[in-house]
Amino acid sequence: MSSTPPVGLDAVILAGGAAQRMGGADKPGLAVAGRTMLERVADAVRAHAPDARLIVVGPPRESPPALYVREDPPGAGPVPALRVGLAHVRAQRFALLAADLPRLTAAHLAELAEALDETASGAVYVDAGGREQWLTGVWRTGAVRAALADYRGRSLYRLLGPLDPRPVTLADDGAEFDCDTPEDLAHARRALERDTSAET
Repeated sequence: MSSTPPVGLDAVILAGGAAQRMGGADKPGLAVAGRTMLERVADAVRAHAPDARLIVVGPPRESPPALYVREDPPGAGPVPALRVGLAHVRAQRFALLAADLPRLTAAHLAELAEALDETASGAVYVDAGGREQWLTGVWRTGAVRAALADYRGRSLYRLLGPLDPRPVTLADDGAEFDCDTPEDLAHARRALERDTSAET
């Protein structure tokens, strides 16, 4: 039997941070327009890749259904979390995502996947200031595994930056896309509740 991972896409969602700028709240579990932020991220992955293996690095929850794993020790940071999550990825590509992206959609993931051409190791969103959003990207599994094998640091930038991912400009307002503060959360809630009302 071949040991080559299947073509397709899995997802590693980091959901175990301390959320200090959110007052220590359970950020992935905060609701936005009737769904938790983590559920919204999971929904986007499954809408883009229905067969994706969903790996959540964080405390287990009833929803969304996923494989829940923890870094050791819990809260050790994004690189240890990525390391433990990536061990469970089976596909040749995977999405590396934060759990606080309530406006993430299947279209965003499709855009990143399209940017990941045959010569690229990854594709990540960059904001209006040109800063890479390391927890909103799609990567080649083998490339990241190889980088992790020789890496002992704690910085995602130093781990993933040398892989020279394709930059994809994020058209959304960052405050609506990534929720780091109560103000960001309120902004996202207003926007998504407005969008939901317009659909009904």
